[in-house]
Amino acid sequence: MKWQNAIEDYQNYLKLERGLSENTISGYTRDLEKLVLFLENIDLAISPIKIESHSIKEFVYEISKNVSPRSQARIISGLRSFFSYLVFEGYRKSNPTDLLETPKIGLKLPDTLSESEINSLIAAVDLSHPQGERNRTILETLYSCGLRVSEIITLKISDLFFEEGFIRVLGKGNKERFVPIHSRAQQFIDLYIKTDRNKIEPHKGFEDTIFLNRRGKGLTRQMIFIILKNLAEKIGLHKKISPHTFRHSFATHLLKNGADLRAIQQMLGHESITTTEVYVHLDRSFLKDVLETYHPRK
Repeated sequence: MKWQNAIEDYQNYLKLERGLSENTISGYTRDLEKLVLFLENIDLAISPIKIESHSIKEFVYEISKNVSPRSQARIISGLRSFFSYLVFEGYRKSNPTDLLETPKIGLKLPDTLSESEINSLIAAVDLSHPQGERNRTILETLYSCGLRVSEIITLKISDLFFEEGFIRVLGKGNKERFVPIHSRAQQFIDLYIKTDRNKIEPHKGFEDTIFLNRRGKGLTRQMIFIILKNLAEKIGLHKKISPHTFRHSFATHLLKNGADLRAIQQMLGHESITTTEVYVHLDRSFLKDVLETYHPRK
C-alpha cells in the first residue's frame, strides 16, 4: 500500500465513519504529509504497512526542533489515529506509535475579552460603510450564540426560529444543535436582512445563506478574521483576537454570571463536559460566591 492510497482511504474513513469536518480532516492530512516528506528527505522508501516505530521517533525528534510541544502533541495524536485505523482495517498488526511519549503541556487557557472590550469592538463598526450593518450583525451573533467561525459563515435564513428564540447550527461533524439567541441579536439580523441583504442578488447556491459578500456569495473564514483585526486596530486593542475569542468570551461571561456549565456545554456543542470545564480555570473568583450562595451551612 502506498502512502497516498492509505491517506485517501483514511480521509474517507474520517469523513464517512467519524463525520469529521473538512478542516479537521485537512489538519490530519497535513501532519501525515509531513511524515511522508520526512521519509523522502532521508531517502527511506517504506510503506505505511512496513514503517516501524524508530522511524517515526526520528520524525518526531526532527519536528520537535521547530514546533511547540502543543503542536508536537497534536501531530503525534494524528499519527496515532492514522495507524490505529490501519490496524483496525487489518493492514497492520500493531501501531508503531504506541510507545511514543507525548510531550507534557500545560493547560492553555483561551483568550477572552471583557464586556467593555466586546462593546467597544461592536461600537467601532462603521455603519456608513456598505457592509457595516452586516459586520455589526456578525459580531452581535457571534457573541450572542458563541458560534464557531465555520458556523457563522454557513448560517442560513432557514436556520432562524425567532418565534421560539433559537437558531439551528450545524457544528463539527455535521452535528446539529439548537442554540438560544438573544433578542438583541435577533433584531440586528432582521434589520440586516431587510435593509442590506435584500439589496444583494445572491449567487446560485447562496440564496439561503444569511451573510453575503458584495458578489452575493458566502463569506470566508479569513474575511471574519480581517474584520476583527481591523476593528481591534481601530480601537487600539492590543490583544490577538479571532472569532474564537468571541466564543470563549461568550462562555466565560455566562459562567461568571452564574450559568450552569452543562447548559454552556450544550450551547457550545462540546461533546465532553471536560472541554467546557476549561472556562472554570479562567477566573476562580466566582467559585467562592457559588459556595457561599448555595452551601447549606450559611
